[in-house]
Amino acid sequence: MPLSPAERSRLSKCYATGNDNLKKENYDYAIELFTVCVSGDPGSVPYLQGLLEALAKKQAGKKAGGLSSLLAAGSRGSLKRLIATGKPAEAIKTGLDILKKNPVDTSCLLGLADACEALGCIETEGLFLRRTLDLAPRDPAVNKQCAAYMERLGQFNQAIACWQRIAENKSVKEEAQREIARLSVAKTRHDLDNRDKKSPQSVEQSPVEALRKRLAETPADTEAAFELADALERESMVAEAEKVLSDALAASGNDLKVREHLEDRQLRWAKRKVLLAEKQLEAEDTPRHRENLAQLRQTLLKQEIDVYAARSDRYPENAAWKYELALRLKTAGSYAEAIKQFQGVLLDARRKGVVALELGECFQKIKQYPLAMRNYQTALEHLGERELELRKRALYRAGVLAAGLKDRDAAQKHLSELAELDFGYRDVASRLEKLAADAV
Repeated sequence: MPLSPAERSRLSKCYATGNDNLKKENYDYAIELFTVCVSGDPGSVPYLQGLLEALAKKQAGKKAGGLSSLLAAGSRGSLKRLIATGKPAEAIKTGLDILKKNPVDTSCLLGLADACEALGCIETEGLFLRRTLDLAPRDPAVNKQCAAYMERLGQFNQAIACWQRIAENKSVKEEAQREIARLSVAKTRHDLDNRDKKSPQSVEQSPVEALRKRLAETPADTEAAFELADALERESMVAEAEKVLSDALAASGNDLKVREHLEDRQLRWAKRKVLLAEKQLEAEDTPRHRENLAQLRQTLLKQEIDVYAARSDRYPENAAWKYELALRLKTAGSYAEAIKQFQGVLLDARRKGVVALELGECFQKIKQYPLAMRNYQTALEHLGERELELRKRALYRAGVLAAGLKDRDAAQKHLSELAELDFGYRDVASRLEKLAADAV
């Protein structure tokens, strides 16, 4: 379930205070604040980025060792046990406590990635894995888990690269060769499926390298960051593109333009992952593919709620953001919160009909039937011929609800009008037959 507005506001303030302390180099306090944020919202990319940055800066120049190193090997096992018993949120909190004591505990980082996967937090799962890979680029366990993650996202080049990094390790050499061959075939099939959708691109890397150099010289050059992210995205290197924009955001001092550019991209990338997962499921319907698609859809929905909630707060006069947020809250099943947002848009005359329809459906879900009917009637007053599909939906909802409330005349009126517009609409014909039979 999405966070309540009060909880979202609390975490947002906690995050802002954490950023302030990070800039002042108060790393311990910043880490505590970011830990609260990540525990409260494990799917938030900015919260986790803040925590990892604070941990890295505190750890800079230090060597891992002592008791924390001896305990590291068992940390992932303890997290896995929590996940296996249906407690991934508790695993996150436990893992973060371990990570605060030893920020380079790769076993713990892998366990936290497992917990994020169990919660359907795909983006933050990837952040934990990238951090682990930075710390242990040649570790077989790290590269195996990273490869599996990249394959799930359809990023075959990066999955192959993970196996190539450990291909000379005797303990996994044969397995690596098999996986590289399998992934190469899967990549070829994927590329063939999508070749008609791709425009011809230059194989030269010089423009990318030029942009990398330009950005290295001037990290706050946001236009260079945007161009480089574009180029990397065209090469299907989405993870690198996201890192470029995240680094640009940090270099810009959390500039609003950069933040919204990154948010828009993250939403687009999340939608693309959903589309790829849908195609994968169409090609091969398996429980694993269904679960992956469900997780990606849930991740996208949460991202949209977070982004649209932030923009609604940022631009309170913009009804469009409130409307988009309300739609996502409704999809997430947070009907009471959705109602509040829809009511904030109801004064917008352009949307009055569709908003009233959405409100009616929300009120019906929480069993406030008179309010639901009132909103359906408002919707019918404002939905005309140019919004025919919405009008048909409103007529159907009003007719079905009236029948449930034993108001036969209203049910007959709405369903009959619907039948005149579209006799094949859902089960309107059988419902009219039932009304006629009950009247006899």
